[in-house]
Amino acid sequence: MNPRLAAARALAAVLSGKASLNSSLPAQLDKVEERDRGLVQDLAFGTARWQPRLDLLAAQLLQKPFKAADADVQALLLVGLYQLFYTRIPAHAAIGETVGCADKLKKPWAKGLLNAVLRRAQREGEALLADMERDPVVRTAHPRWLQKALKAFWPQQWEAICAANNAHPPMILRVNRRHHSRDAYLALLTEAGISASPCQYSRDGILLAEACDVRGLPGFAEGWVSVQDEAAQLAADLMELAPGQRVLDACCAPGGKTCHLLEAEAGLAEVVAIDLEAKRLARVRENLDRLQLDAQLIACDARDTASWWDGEPFQRILLDAPCSATGVIRRHPDIKLTRQADDIPALAALQGELLDALWPTLEVGGMLVYATCSSLPTENTEVIKAFLARTPGARELDLALEAGLRQPHGRQLLAQEGGHDGFYYAKLIKIAASRG
Repeated sequence: MNPRLAAARALAAVLSGKASLNSSLPAQLDKVEERDRGLVQDLAFGTARWQPRLDLLAAQLLQKPFKAADADVQALLLVGLYQLFYTRIPAHAAIGETVGCADKLKKPWAKGLLNAVLRRAQREGEALLADMERDPVVRTAHPRWLQKALKAFWPQQWEAICAANNAHPPMILRVNRRHHSRDAYLALLTEAGISASPCQYSRDGILLAEACDVRGLPGFAEGWVSVQDEAAQLAADLMELAPGQRVLDACCAPGGKTCHLLEAEAGLAEVVAIDLEAKRLARVRENLDRLQLDAQLIACDARDTASWWDGEPFQRILLDAPCSATGVIRRHPDIKLTRQADDIPALAALQGELLDALWPTLEVGGMLVYATCSSLPTENTEVIKAFLARTPGARELDLALEAGLRQPHGRQLLAQEGGHDGFYYAKLIKIAASRG
C-alpha cells in the first residue's frame, strides 16, 4: 500500500471520531512495506501535529468543505499539505503520489480536486499562512478551545507550552535500580556509543541525545532499562515506599509506573494494579514479564470497589487518573483532534469519583498520590481542592519536587522542549476514617 494512503486512512478514522492514531495506525502499518513504516508514522503523526493549522489553510483553498463521508479525501489532502510544508519530500512527488491515492479510495473525482488544491498550495500556501498568522490557532497549531484554555490558565507560559507540544518528544530511559545505578548504566551507554545524559529531576532518568531502537540498548531484553518520560518517573519516589507496604496502582495501564514502584522497593508486600480494560492489562503483563516483576492485575472499574477490593487496606495508593492528556500532546498529537472542550468537566467529575471511591480503601496514616498528564488546572488543583473540601479526614502534604510550578494544591509540570512532559502531582494523607 502507498504510505500516503495508509497514513490518510489512519487519520480519516481519527477525523471521523472513530479512533485514535494508537488504535487506527497499527492496522495500516501492517499493510505497507517494512521500509515505508517510518514514513507512514511520520505522515500520520506529523499531519495530526499540524492539523489545526493545515485545516484552516485547506479551508482557504477549498470552495466548500468536505462532506462527512469524505473524511478519507480530507485526510489525504491534509497529508499532502503536511508533505509540502513540513517535510523534505520534493513537491512533485508529494503532489503526484498523494493525488494518485484517490483511485484507491474509489473516488476518482477527488483526483482533480486534490491536484488543483495542492498545486495552489505549492504556489500560494506560504503567503496564505503568513496572512493567517494573526490567528493564534494558525500560529500555535492548537484547536481554538485548547489555545484559549492554555492562555487563560497560563498567561505567561502558554506560547511556550504550545511550542513544546509541537516539538518532537525526547527519548527518556528509566534505569532499573534492581540491576544498575544510573551512573553505571550511563557508562554502559557510553561503551555502546550512545550519547546520553542524566535527567534533571528523576534519579533514575536518562535523556538520550537521539532516539534509537530499544533493541540496541544494553540489557533492554533483560530488563535493565525501560522507556518512560521523566515526569512520569517522579511518581515512585513521591510514594515514599517502604518494605511491607500494600500498594494500589489505580488506572495502571500501560504499566510503566507499576513496574517502577516494584523496581524502587523490592520489599513491598503486594502491588495491586487495576485498569478498566483487560486488553490494556495485557501490555502491563508484558512489561512486568520483561522486567521479571509481578503484580496482581485486575480488570475492573476502580470506582466499583465492591467488585475488586478484598477489604484489606492499602498503605499507599497511586491514582494516575484518566485525563485529557493535554500534557503529552507531543507524544499523541491526535489529541488535538480527539479532545473537545466539553470533555474537560466530564473528566474532572470522573477524577473526583475515583478519589471518593478509592479513599476508603486507604488505611488511616496512608498516603495517596494523585497524578494526571494534563496541563489544565480544571483536572488538577481544582479536583484536589474540591476533594479536600468534602473529605474531612484528608490532608494535603508538601511535595518534595523541584520540577514544575507550585499550585494552590499540588504541583504542575508544564511540557518542556527537550525535557519532561506536562504532568501534575498532589499528595494526600489520611488522618482519620471517613464519617458515616
